[in-house]
Amino acid sequence: MKPHDAPDNDQPASQRPETDEDGLIRLQKLLAQSGVASRRKCEELMLDGLVEVDGEVVTRLGTKVDPRTAVIRVQGKRLPPISDKVYLVLNKPRGVVSTMSDPEGRRTLGDLVADRPERLFHVGRLDTDTEGLIILTNDGDFAQHLAHPSHEVDKTYVAEVEGEVHLRTVRELLAGVTLEDGPVTVTRARVLGGDPRREGSRRSIVELTIHEGRNRIVRRLLDHVGHPVRRLTRTEIGPVTLARLRSGEMRELTVAELGELMDSAQL
Repeated sequence: MKPHDAPDNDQPASQRPETDEDGLIRLQKLLAQSGVASRRKCEELMLDGLVEVDGEVVTRLGTKVDPRTAVIRVQGKRLPPISDKVYLVLNKPRGVVSTMSDPEGRRTLGDLVADRPERLFHVGRLDTDTEGLIILTNDGDFAQHLAHPSHEVDKTYVAEVEGEVHLRTVRELLAGVTLEDGPVTVTRARVLGGDPRREGSRRSIVELTIHEGRNRIVRRLLDHVGHPVRRLTRTEIGPVTLARLRSGEMRELTVAELGELMDSAQL
């Protein structure tokens, strides 16, 4: 990695380096063990003034930090602190209720993580008939901050809708739509094509990105512009993507993903 290339850190956030007896660790060692780059490249990043600790550039090799509390950035990207908390991303199947238990006996998120020892919370929610990404954690502060309206990150959805979606409808979405509970801002919208399973079908596949998380907002938005949703999947939450995660599967957030989400939540 060149000194000025951005780190590409896809290491799971739970894989944390060990500290010394004082709870401290050399900064370049922490960076290397967190997957930023090799020890030598991390030293180069420090010497080039590309590493900050608590808002101050650190260039002295051997500087020790407390990885549990230090706010560390490499080329502006946040490195999350050491923690025993768990941060998971789940591909919620359609038909699963976005609660940890259900008095009606329906299948819930709690059923999908029943083998986990932690007491997990879900960050935000998805409608029962909507599938896709949802974040689970036992860090209540993180969950509360990330779900707060002032800190919500962009969320991307792919919807199979009725009818052929034309460019004028995309423009209408991007211009802003006002629903009964207020205006909705769509930051990105595009038509991915017709239903690939039905030749000549009068259905379309639409991808859109919104910032907020009001109740059934995507379904109500698309219904408002004349294209009721047949199937809906959330594919992205901020830097976190569905990628190859199969329905019902989960994985840990990476260091890079968690760092960006913590910045979004101002933690």
